[in-house]
Amino acid sequence: MSENELSGEVYYPSKQIVKKAHAKCEKIYEEASTNLEEFWAKEAKNLHWFKKWTKTLDDSNKPFYKWFVGGKTNIAYNCLDVHCETFRRNKIAMIWEGENGDLRALSYFAMKRETCRFANVLKSLGVKKGDRVTIYMGRIPELAIAMLACARIGAIHSVVYGGFSVEALHERLEDSQSKVLIVADGAYQRGKIVELKKIADEALQRAATVESVLVVKRTGHGVNMEAGRDMWYHELMNLPIANNSCSVEIMDAEDPLFLLYTSGTTGKPKAILHTHGGYMVGTYTTLKYVFDIHEEDRYWCAADPGWITGHSYIVYGPMLNGATSFLYEGAPTHPYPNRWWQMIEKYGINILYTAPTAIRGLMRYGDAWPNRHNLSSLRMLGTVGEPINPEAWRWYHKVIGKEKCPIMDTWWQTETGMFMITPMPCTPLKPGSGTKPFPGLVMDIVDEDGNSVKPNEEGYLVIKTPWPAMLRTIYNDPDRYVNQYWSRFPGMYLTGDSARRDEDGYFWVIGRVDDVIKVSGYRLGTAEIESALVSHPAVAEAAAIGLPHDVKGNAIHTYVILRSGFVGSDKLIEELRQHVGHEVGPIAKPETIEIVDSLPKTRSGKIMRRVLKAKALGHDPGNLSTLEE
Repeated sequence: MSENELSGEVYYPSKQIVKKAHAKCEKIYEEASTNLEEFWAKEAKNLHWFKKWTKTLDDSNKPFYKWFVGGKTNIAYNCLDVHCETFRRNKIAMIWEGENGDLRALSYFAMKRETCRFANVLKSLGVKKGDRVTIYMGRIPELAIAMLACARIGAIHSVVYGGFSVEALHERLEDSQSKVLIVADGAYQRGKIVELKKIADEALQRAATVESVLVVKRTGHGVNMEAGRDMWYHELMNLPIANNSCSVEIMDAEDPLFLLYTSGTTGKPKAILHTHGGYMVGTYTTLKYVFDIHEEDRYWCAADPGWITGHSYIVYGPMLNGATSFLYEGAPTHPYPNRWWQMIEKYGINILYTAPTAIRGLMRYGDAWPNRHNLSSLRMLGTVGEPINPEAWRWYHKVIGKEKCPIMDTWWQTETGMFMITPMPCTPLKPGSGTKPFPGLVMDIVDEDGNSVKPNEEGYLVIKTPWPAMLRTIYNDPDRYVNQYWSRFPGMYLTGDSARRDEDGYFWVIGRVDDVIKVSGYRLGTAEIESALVSHPAVAEAAAIGLPHDVKGNAIHTYVILRSGFVGSDKLIEELRQHVGHEVGPIAKPETIEIVDSLPKTRSGKIMRRVLKAKALGHDPGNLSTLEE
C-alpha cells in the first residue's frame, strides 16, 4: 500500500521538513533491513574509538548479546572531548533555567572542565573503574556533570529520580552497593523545596556501603552534615585536587556504563545494566535521525535525567550529537500555566520532546496560554512515556505546533535504551500510533503461543532482532534477566506491553500486560506500592491497580485489609496516602484507598488484580474459576 493510500486519519510531513531531514527514509530503511550489522557499524564509525571493534555483533551466547566486540571507547570522551577539538568548543552544550528564575549556560568546553574537575574529586575519594556511584538530585546541570564524571573514570552511575523517597533510595543504594552518594540539599518544585538531603539522611541510616556523601548546594536551606561522611560539592570543587584536566579511562565497548532501576512485576526493582559502546551508538543514531538534530538547533527534552528518557535524550544523545540542550528544573505550570511556552519563546527552542501527561495537563488550561507566546521557533515535537490519546495529539499538533511540526511519538523502555517504535521526519503520521519500528528492527505482535496475530488484533509486543542499546543483563541477576525478558517466547524479547498493528503496518501500543502501573509516564510496580502500604502498622494486606485518568494516563487505586484493632477513617486513609508518599515518593500516592474485608485471590494466594480492575471499571471480571472463594 502506498503512502497515498494509508487508511484512517493521516498527517503528511511538509516538503520542507522532508527536504531538510538527515534521514532519507527509503534509503535508511533499505540499508538497515538489508544488512543490520553493517548499518550499525556505519553509524558507529561516526564516533570516536580508541581501538576499532573486531566484530559488530556477537550472538553466540543468546540472549547475552555483545556489540562492537573488542572496541575501546568512552562515552564521556565522545560527549565532550571530541567537540572540544572542533568549532563546537565554545558552542553552548546546556542552557539551564531554575524554577526560581536562576539561569546558567555551559559551553562544551565548560562542561568538559567541570566534568574533569568533578572526576578528579571522585578519584580523590577512591572511586575507581567499576565502582557504583548513586546520584540523587533535581533537574540541575550538576546531575549531568556527575553522570559524565563517573563515565569518564569508568565508575558505574546509578541515578535515582529526585521524586523518589526514603525506601526507594535505600533499596537502590543497597542493591547497587554504592560507595558514594551525590545528593543536592534540595530542589525547587511548584514553589516549594523538596528536601532531598533529609530524605537521603534517612535512607543512609541503613546503607552500609556508602562511605562518602557529596552535597550540591541548590536551595541553600539548612541541612544536617555528618562529620567525616558529608562534604560540600562546591568546597571540594575549589580544592587543588579538582584539576581542570583528567585523563579518560579507556573502556571496553561492553564495560558497564550505568544502572537504572525499573519497576518489576514482583519483588524489588530491577537494576538494568547498559554499556559504553552499544548504548552510545544507539542513542547517538536514533536522536540524530528521529529528531533530525542540526547544528543550529536548540533541543528540549522535558523529562527528568533520573529516568531513561533523561539519560538517553537529555545527557548522552544530545551531547554525542554536539547539540545545544535545554534543561528546566521545575513544574510546567509554575507560577502560571504558560511557563513552558514562555521559555520556548525566550530561548528559541526548535524541538520539544515531552510526555502525553504533560500535554494533557497543559491542555486543561485552554489555548489562550500558549497563544499569547510566539512558538514559531518550533520545528519538531515529540512524545514519550506512554501512548498518546488522539485528542491530545491533535491539540499538541494544532495549538503548539501550529500544524507545521511533525510529532515523533516514540515507544521504548529503560531496557531498550533507545527509540524502538518511532516515526522519522518523513513518515506520515497517525494520531496515537508510534508508526513503525526504527530502521532495521524487527518487531511483532504475537498471541499466547508466540504466533503473529492478524491486523488489528491485540497481542504481546515482542522484539525479534538485537539492537545496540539493549540492556545487557539485570545487575547481579542474569537468571532474572533471562526469565523476565526471554523465556516466554524463545528467541523473542518480551516487552511487557500489549499492542496491535493496523492494516498499514502501523503499531498501536495499548499498555502494560503485567502488574506495572504507568502514572504520568513513570513505571511503578504494584509490589512497591503494596509493600509500602503493608509497612504501615495498620495494614495487614494491600492490592494496587491502575485505572484510567484523564491527565495522568493512569491513577493508582488501592484496597487494604486492616489489622485487628484498627478502624477505618478518613484520617487513617490520608495517613496511609502520606505513608506511601514517604516510602516510595509523592508520585506513588494512591488516588483512592478503599478499606475491604477480603481480596480476590487464587488458590495459591496470588491477588487477582484484574478482578479488582474489572469491578472498578464495571466490566465483566471474566473467568473466576481460579479464585479461592
